[in-house]
Amino acid sequence: MEATEVLELTDSARRAWSGNAARPVRVHLWRPAKLTDRTPLVLLSHGTGGAAVDLAWLAGALAEAGILAAGIDHHGHNYVDGYHAEAFAAWWDRPRDLSFALDHISATMTQGRVGAGGFSIGGYTAAALLGARVADDAYAALLSGEIEAPPTPEYPGLDAELRERIPPEQLQAWVTESAADHTDSRIDAAFLLAPSLGPLLDEASLSAIKQPVAVWWADADATAPPATNAHRYSAAIPTATGYSAGADTGHYTFVNDDTQDTPTRDRVAAAAAAFFDRHLRRPAH
Repeated sequence: MEATEVLELTDSARRAWSGNAARPVRVHLWRPAKLTDRTPLVLLSHGTGGAAVDLAWLAGALAEAGILAAGIDHHGHNYVDGYHAEAFAAWWDRPRDLSFALDHISATMTQGRVGAGGFSIGGYTAAALLGARVADDAYAALLSGEIEAPPTPEYPGLDAELRERIPPEQLQAWVTESAADHTDSRIDAAFLLAPSLGPLLDEASLSAIKQPVAVWWADADATAPPATNAHRYSAAIPTATGYSAGADTGHYTFVNDDTQDTPTRDRVAAAAAAFFDRHLRRPAH
């Protein structure tokens, strides 16, 4: 299902990765047939180097279930507009994109309670809105090469390019920014699909999350192995429930162009719609 509307927004509080323009924030909307002040809104965040359309299978199912879905193209981190190396390391801009989109939607249209969902690093993005934080010492070790960086097949040579282009003082500033709190109190629930960055997260930040969270993983995921990623989220977040999508499912099962596993996506989409309906739907007055 294609988005019913696309909003080309800009966040004047942040700069684009090239030039002096404001940061672009493209928002794809999947509108349900009826929109009222009790219609839930779910913000969706794509994976590394992906795009909002990768989650069209999920957004469309949410809209059909009467939920307003909004998928964001993260600047510099999506294949539609092209890549910027900095965007692959400055993860903190992603939750800020979702909060910015929510500001605009709340100011311009009717909607009810709000949830967040995401795939891979988009799963981290959704969790960050509930309070999940990267540990600054882990991020520093990542930049120095002491610990292995998450795989980025979308951008070969990323680590070397960042170390060559980014001055040491900026990298140090990134360490501080990496651990910032991006909690958005408007988010009432989160649905995480094969979330990544598990080894880099601050344990206490996960254990402090109080909103309901659903965590889904693919057992055969070699990109974000469940043992160190999804399982960590589901074990550390007290309100989380974990689910396996299947023994033979891989990381990209949750991407729209994987045509070989539509039944699994249909099952997960139905679970997401039920989850958000249960936790976000306001009773009729």
